[in-house]
Amino acid sequence: MKFKDNHIISKKDFSREMIDHILNAAEKMEPIARGEQRSDLLSGKILAILFFEPSTRTRMSFETAMLRLGGDVLNLGSIDASSIAKGETLADTIRVVDGYVDAIVLRHPKEGAALLASEFSSVPILNAGDGAGQHPTQTLLDLYTIKRESHLEGLKIALAGDLKYGRTVHSLCYALSLYGAQITLISPKELRMPEEIINDITAKGAKITECDSIEEAISDVDVLYMTRIQKERFPDPAEYHKVANKLKITPETLKNAKQELKIMHPLPRVNEIDTRIDDTPHACYFKQAFYGVPVRMALLGLVLGAIE
Repeated sequence: MKFKDNHIISKKDFSREMIDHILNAAEKMEPIARGEQRSDLLSGKILAILFFEPSTRTRMSFETAMLRLGGDVLNLGSIDASSIAKGETLADTIRVVDGYVDAIVLRHPKEGAALLASEFSSVPILNAGDGAGQHPTQTLLDLYTIKRESHLEGLKIALAGDLKYGRTVHSLCYALSLYGAQITLISPKELRMPEEIINDITAKGAKITECDSIEEAISDVDVLYMTRIQKERFPDPAEYHKVANKLKITPETLKNAKQELKIMHPLPRVNEIDTRIDDTPHACYFKQAFYGVPVRMALLGLVLGAIE
């Protein structure tokens, strides 16, 4: 498996063998991610953070990953304070920045932006989310969370919320299909998973069912992956308000859940998970946010050739 100097653009680029390799590497990184061990694995390397959309967890976990491994970070910062505000194209920005750094993490509101950037970059591009498209590093940390907190083999998982615009669930579905997962899709009819994705993952061996309510599926699943309704992706605000509060997890929702059920969420949440859930053994979303650090450490180590 060759990771060195390769771009990380889409979940579709990964085989199951490649994913397992990354997850195993992440597990070795975990003591460093927790600050229990020190490392200079990426000493002398510089990572550029180019985020054209707001972010907390993805941006800070990449920065933490690089710093924990002894590397340095260059952050683009506010778009308004950069040459992009003057009309510089993404291609030109990438051409300039890749002369300063060893790898680039890119988040952009337009689907396909990371792929475009990879065509102009001489250093690895890591896609940190492109519009409603792919978010491959989120997928990898989600799989790592499931592996650490539940199990990947024989998994029964429900994906709930915004399945139409949610790039995290799009990428995760493709990955879960490699493990033969049984996937239940829960959403308002206006936010159903796109038909082409359902067809693709069914063809890859995943078992798909759809339903309208969390209560209908909760007794049979090992993991419930909740997502927020993404207001910023809706072209019409009126359409957002129709579906904004249709799905919510409360203690009452979980009365028939398995004792070992784990609840995940890519965050930020709005009001789709009641805060009373936070102190239950089911809540896994804050651990999930942490697991982004060892996973991104593993990816950076691999693409920069520091580990194999």
